[in-house]
Amino acid sequence: MEVVSVQPGRTRIGWIGTGVMGCSMCGHLIDRGFACTVYNRTREKAQSLLDKGARWADSPKQVAVQCDVIFSIVGFPDDVRQVVLGPDGSLAGSKPGNILVDMTTSEPTLAVEIARAAEQQGVWSVDAPVSGGDIGAREARLSIMVGGQSAAVQALKPCWDAMGKTIVHQGGPGAGQHTKMVNQILIATNMIGVCESLLYAHRAGLDLNTVMESVASGAAGSWSLSHLGPRIIQNNFDPGFFVEHFLKDMRIALDEADRMGLALPGLALAKQLYQALLAQGHGRKGTHALQLALAALSGLDWRARADA
Repeated sequence: MEVVSVQPGRTRIGWIGTGVMGCSMCGHLIDRGFACTVYNRTREKAQSLLDKGARWADSPKQVAVQCDVIFSIVGFPDDVRQVVLGPDGSLAGSKPGNILVDMTTSEPTLAVEIARAAEQQGVWSVDAPVSGGDIGAREARLSIMVGGQSAAVQALKPCWDAMGKTIVHQGGPGAGQHTKMVNQILIATNMIGVCESLLYAHRAGLDLNTVMESVASGAAGSWSLSHLGPRIIQNNFDPGFFVEHFLKDMRIALDEADRMGLALPGLALAKQLYQALLAQGHGRKGTHALQLALAALSGLDWRARADA
C-alpha cells in the first residue's frame, strides 16, 4: 500500500473536532499552507478556522471525501467510534491511500480496531494523542505520541512539525494511546501533590507565590506545578483540559491495567478524588480544579481565601 506524499499546497487536510485543542492545532496547519476542510458538531466553534480560509463540510464522511489526510480530535471513545467508524464517519468517505489520524486520547483497543478496518479499505491509520494542554496547542509545542505503521508516520512529518515539538513514534497501532495512558497516570498522581502542597502552604500562613519561587525549580518541580500552580493561586480554573475528559482517561488506564493484571492504587485514588470534583459540578473546569475538591475535604473554600 503506497502512502501519499504530505506537502503544504498539495495535500488536502481534513479536520474533525475544533474544541480547545483542535482549533489551535488545525490553525497551525493552515498557517503552514495546508488547505483544510473542517467539521465540528457546533459550527460556531469552527468559525475562527473558516475565517482563516478553511472550508466547511457537513459530516466527517464529507470531510474525508474532499481530503487526503483526515485528523480527528474529539471527546470520548464513543465519539471517535462515531466520527471514524460510523456510517457517516471519515472511514466511510475515505479512498485507498488516505491517512486517518486520530489525536483524541482514546482506548488502545479502539485504535487497533480502527487500524484493522482501515487496512481492509487500503487506508492508513495512525493514533497520535497529545500532551501539553491548551497552551501547548496554541504555541505549537505539543508532545505527540504516535502509533501506527512507519511509512504513514514518516509521511506526516510536515504536519507533526506544525503542531508539536516532541514527536515520538512509539510502535504499531495503539502504541500512541498506551503511551498517553502513561502520561495521564503521571499527571493524575502528580496533581494530588501539587494541590495538597499549596493547601499546606496556605494553612501554614505562607505566601503562595514566594513558596513557588523556592520549590518550583528544585527537585519537587514539575510541569504541573510550574504551569498550573500559578493558575490555582489566582483562582483561574479555566480548562486547558476538562476534568470530565481526564476522568475518561483515568477510566481507560484503569481498565487497561485491570486487563494486564496490574494494581495501580495511586491512580485509583486520583480517579476517586476527580469523581468527587465532578460530583461538585466542576466537570468542565481544568484538571487543576482538583484543588477545590481537596480544599473542601478540609472545610476550606479555596476561592474565598483572604490571599486570593
